[in-house]
Amino acid sequence: MKKIFFSAITALMLFSCQNEQTESSDSSSNLNSSVATRRGCASQQVLDAQLKADPMLAIRMNEIEAFTNKSILTNRLVNGKIEIPVVVNVLYRTAAQNISTAQIQSQIDVLNKDFNALNSDYNNVPALFSGVKANVGITFVLDQVIRKSTTKTQWGTNDAMKKTAQGGLAPTSPTTKLNLWSCVIGNDILGYAQFPGGPSSTDGVVIDYRYFGLSGAANAPFNLGRTGTHEVGHWMNLRHIWGDATCGSDLVSDTPVHNEENYGVPAYPHYSTCPGTPVEMTMNYMDYTNDNAMYMFSTGQKNRMAAIFVSGGPRASFGI
Repeated sequence: MKKIFFSAITALMLFSCQNEQTESSDSSSNLNSSVATRRGCASQQVLDAQLKADPMLAIRMNEIEAFTNKSILTNRLVNGKIEIPVVVNVLYRTAAQNISTAQIQSQIDVLNKDFNALNSDYNNVPALFSGVKANVGITFVLDQVIRKSTTKTQWGTNDAMKKTAQGGLAPTSPTTKLNLWSCVIGNDILGYAQFPGGPSSTDGVVIDYRYFGLSGAANAPFNLGRTGTHEVGHWMNLRHIWGDATCGSDLVSDTPVHNEENYGVPAYPHYSTCPGTPVEMTMNYMDYTNDNAMYMFSTGQKNRMAAIFVSGGPRASFGI
């Protein structure tokens, strides 16, 4: 178990990395034509680049972290139901990339199941973690689909798909609507999200079209919409379960310490070699396992997500 209290210095160290973010490219030479075999999420790398470009972002995120911890400690969490309208921005070069409304709706359906403990594999959570598995209780409604034809072969992770000047689509009402982008990201990246605290002009989640919703058997093992669940978890302030460091912290108290990310379908129990050698929660949505191997959020993650919608929180405009 991990403590959720971090000093400002520790938080600043956590939020200060030097990785460069991937640039978009119009060259087809690097384009991945085959389906990825290992999950790749660029959310942390994108955050690192944003922190490098905007030193004030670390301060804003530290303030969000302090607010989150206070809200959890004082039980000041959102009451009632949060319903999030979703705008889907489809950027396509080929007919296959112009994903259907049915595929888009399938992603919304997956989010509603996964965030409300209605997924068919929820009961697969091992007894060890049954006491902390959680119904987050947030729902999603498809609000609008916007489509745009493009000549780009891949977009990278520098937010070009969110900028009209670079051929993309700007987010629609990002302070009250969750924007998703479907496009070719490239470099085996399945998706990435912007954490709370970033600029509204780039707020939202990007998912490669091949892993958007129930995308078909050809895109296995990432064809069950869990890339969307994972990335929306980031958008709601969840970190990777291993804390993006060896035996790192995800700032949640009821998730075990992980050595690192897990891939594929790990055999249970999978023991960590971190202090205490806990059994890792490999079935958590914030690990890197295959879609069919992730099927739970924890109560601590639920509380962390709920805190951002409280009055004064970074996504309070979505709360009711």
